[in-house]
Formats: sequence, C-alpha cells, structure tokens
Amino acid sequence: MQLASDAALPVFSWNLLNDFQDMWSYLSMVNAFRAGAIVSVVCAVVGWFMVLRRQTFAGHTLSVAAFPGASLATLAGFSLSLGYFGFCVAAALVVAALGRKGRESGAEESAVTGTVQAFALACGYLFISLYKGLLEGPTAMLFGDFLGITTGQVVILAVVGAAVFAVLAVIGRPLLFASVDPQVAAGRGVPVRLLSTLFLVLLGAATAEASQITGTLLVFALMVIPAATAQQLTARPALSLTLSVLLGLAACWAGLIAAYYQPYPLGFFVTAFAFAGYVLAHLPRLGREVLGRVRTPIATGGVA
Repeated sequence: MQLASDAALPVFSWNLLNDFQDMWSYLSMVNAFRAGAIVSVVCAVVGWFMVLRRQTFAGHTLSVAAFPGASLATLAGFSLSLGYFGFCVAAALVVAALGRKGRESGAEESAVTGTVQAFALACGYLFISLYKGLLEGPTAMLFGDFLGITTGQVVILAVVGAAVFAVLAVIGRPLLFASVDPQVAAGRGVPVRLLSTLFLVLLGAATAEASQITGTLLVFALMVIPAATAQQLTARPALSLTLSVLLGLAACWAGLIAAYYQPYPLGFFVTAFAFAGYVLAHLPRLGREVLGRVRTPIATGGVA
C-alpha cells in the first residue's frame, strides 16, 4: 500500500506544524505513529533485559518465528496478529522447556535456540511456497509495512503491551537480580528458571509486536540497538532503561517521518537512525582509546 507514486511524494516544507497536520490527515499514518509508540516502548524495555541477560540469539530466533506465523496466517486466511503472537510465544515456550538442562553453561539452550530457528525458517518457506497470492504479503512480513496497520491492530498491540508491562511490574526486581547474578539469586530462593521462562514469553510477545512494524528480518532495530546503546552510555539501571525507551521511540518516529517523505522501506530508516545512535554512543570510548595510544609513547619518551 502506498500513499502516492514516487512522482507525487509529499514534500517536507520545514513548517513542522503544517507538515505534521498533512501527515496525520491520513488515518494510516496516525495508526502507524500510535503503533510505533507502543511497540518501541515495549521493545525497549524487554530488549533492555534481553541484552542484559545476553539472550540476543534467543530474541533473533523468536523474530524468525514470526515469519512462519505470519505466512501461515496469510495462507490460512486468519488474523496476522494471531499468527505473529502464536508462533513467537510457542517458540519461546519450546526454547524455555528444552533448554533448561544446560542453563548453567548456556550450551544446550543455544543448541535448542538454533534448532528452533532452523525449523521456523523451514516452516516459513513451506507456507510461502504453498501461498499462491502476490508477493507483497511476504515482503511486508519480512521488511515491514507501516501503512497496513489498522485501528484494530493498534488496540491489540496496546492490550498486549499493557499485559507485558503488568507482568514486568511484578517480576521486574527479581528478574533484574537473576539477570545480573543468577547463581546468587538462586541461592537466595529466587525462582530463576520460572523467571527465565516468563521472560522468554514476554520476549516472544514483544518480538511479535515489533515484527508487525519493522518486519521479521529487521526486528532487532527496536529490540537490540536502543537497549545496547543505552547500556553503553550508562551502567545505572534506571537511567539506562529510560534512555533505551527514549532512543527506541526516537528511532521509530524518525523512521516513520522519513518513510513518509521518501519511497524507501520503513525498516531501513528505523534501523539506520538506531544504528547512528549506537555508533555515536561508542565514539567517546573510541576517542579515549585512541588518545590513550597517542599519549603512551609520549609518556615513555617515544620508546616502544
């Protein structure tokens, strides 16, 4: 779905009030901004815990699981949202159930995660092969389609997001403890395995949300990059979590604005803005390292 042909694209006038009034005169854009706000905030919070727990591989696998879910929904003719959430949560439960024995070393969980990812991709390819419609549907599944978001989907995203935050409000503190030092947490009676399972389910739900905006292949733009950037900037949990939310929201809305005025995919713009922030966050550290290398020969009189 497109607002206009490439020859009749909207023109950014630098009159922000008029520009936003024009952009938001389309219900599809209003829904896109609403959905983008919900998804970016949920993904930033869940993604922050995911990066802290070093489970980005699991998050990537769950994003892959969204692909066969959406393709099966397209093939069978039922709700895309049901396909996204159903497959992502199911994959999360499989990883949690089969990967428990090796949780101390992470070896078995990684193997199970990779196995689930391979099977999900195979199922997605099967469903796409059976699907006889146009290729616009699969393309939107993989790379996103912000103009296709309906008001009903926004409501579903809001309800799921509220449920995710409600669970996190209950398990947030023990989950943080178990993420930082799982052995000590287990020794103090924290149900580490149960928390891990619940978190994977929340991760699956957040991944399913993001996949409907960015597509399954670019979901990490909202799940990983803002959280990784925030944790690079500060080690304080509360401030880092807040920065993750702000960075995710900024990348998503900036991407929506850019995609409205340019005939290029939304997923590219969201990823590009998020990646730019990630690079900028690393510049001070890189600068200190370069400066340290320059000062060392000077301090030693130029002797290696």
